[in-house]
Amino acid sequence: MKRFSLALGLAFLAPATAFAASAPPPPAGCSSEESKQFDFWVGAWDVHKKADPDRTVTAHSLIEKLYEGCAVRENWMPLSKHTGGSLNTYIAKDKGWKQFWVDSDGGAAEFTGAWTGGAMVLQGIWPQPGHPDQITRMTYTPLADGSVEQMGETSDDGGKSWQPGFDLIYVKSE
Repeated sequence: MKRFSLALGLAFLAPATAFAASAPPPPAGCSSEESKQFDFWVGAWDVHKKADPDRTVTAHSLIEKLYEGCAVRENWMPLSKHTGGSLNTYIAKDKGWKQFWVDSDGGAAEFTGAWTGGAMVLQGIWPQPGHPDQITRMTYTPLADGSVEQMGETSDDGGKSWQPGFDLIYVKSE
């Protein structure tokens, strides 16, 4: 009986061990240089408005690299209500980035864009009250001191003209 139990136990272990050893590597797009372009944003951050000389924290944001390097997830936690987050990924066949945003107000938006060599620029329709077709363009710029600037601009005329929306600075949390 002991021999049977041992053989049965080993039979159950063998496929699991074989499966673990033969698990496929992550997709090529997840280890490419392009898929690392948004890594500068990964970290735990205190966020303030750029124009605020006192640098009063208005939000915290936790940015994580997930899924074998295939995604960058933002967890936006403002000190007021209206939480939200985004899931970002590099799409190799499109040679660009995609972001899906969802928030606690029931809002959702999809953005696409690319690394410009100095910043990540994402753009998409982000409906706002009274502006159902408003385009938002967000530029994420890594700064020399290790912080990140996220600047938002909006357009109500299909991108012909742009107005300032928000300008935030992400500083590493201590």
